[in-house]
Amino acid sequence: MSDTVSKEVEILLRGCLKGDREAQRKLYKHFYGYAMSVSLRYTKDAEEAKDILNDSFLKVFTKLHQYDPQKPLKGWIRRIIINTALDSYRHNLKHYNLMDIEAAVPEADAFNVLQQINFEYMVSLVQALSPAYRAVFSLYAIDGYTHEEIADMLGIAVGTSKSNLAKARANLRAALKESRIDEYKQHV
Repeated sequence: MSDTVSKEVEILLRGCLKGDREAQRKLYKHFYGYAMSVSLRYTKDAEEAKDILNDSFLKVFTKLHQYDPQKPLKGWIRRIIINTALDSYRHNLKHYNLMDIEAAVPEADAFNVLQQINFEYMVSLVQALSPAYRAVFSLYAIDGYTHEEIADMLGIAVGTSKSNLAKARANLRAALKESRIDEYKQHV
């Protein structure tokens, strides 16, 4: 292994390669928070995110022999999570109701504006996007993929990727604006 992983993680990886369940459990626990934050960006709710996360770690453990120790382990795990989420998206595409966020009413929050604009709230806004918008927004704005890469991953045209990103941003702006208006109404 290399300097890209700590000694503790290096020991866990060796155990995982030998099929040691306890090492697998500890590696899962070690990366759970990070992996869940990635998974949440591609799913509609925490339950779906957990499913993606668990499927992803199953792939991590079965494909660990393919991991290049000269590269960051976190990045390798992130890529597996993203690919698992995109596989799920493509598999469930026919079941998704591509309802626009304007037709959905965001849940009212009792927090003030500063408290609303936090990580969980932003994740919930991204999760409220249609699956197509959510996937493109997360891949482009958060994970840094190009429209060409996104189009290839999702099997869509580059123009569709750009359009979905623009619509996702517009929907997020509208949702943020609406949440601020609702907050100000509470104090008037």
